[in-house]
Amino acid sequence: QVQLVESGGGLVQPGGSLRLSCAASGIIFHISTMGWYRQAPGKQRELVAQITSAGNTNYAVSVKERFTISRDNAKNTVYLQMNSLKPEDTAVYYCRAGFSFWGQGTQVTVSS
Repeated sequence: QVQLVESGGGLVQPGGSLRLSCAASGIIFHISTMGWYRQAPGKQRELVAQITSAGNTNYAVSVKERFTISRDNAKNTVYLQMNSLKPEDTAVYYCRAGFSFWGQGTQVTVSS
């Protein structure tokens, strides 16, 4: 059974930082492309960042230079370091493994 468990969300002030984690089980993690997506109220879910098994990364234009995705294959975990957060980053953030598997999401709220 595949499980993706996100953690690290919360409330942060504009300009602050958060690190999201996604612990995976039930998949062959080291060969899986992992991604972070987000969905704000009233908006479609969108790709934030992606990392392949080879470590190649891809970012949404809106988060480039502020967010960093990384993975630890020994821990079956993917991370999203988010710096210089803006109110428009407020959303539920989801972890995705491959094309088929999603986590339950973690809320990120950027507000003063």
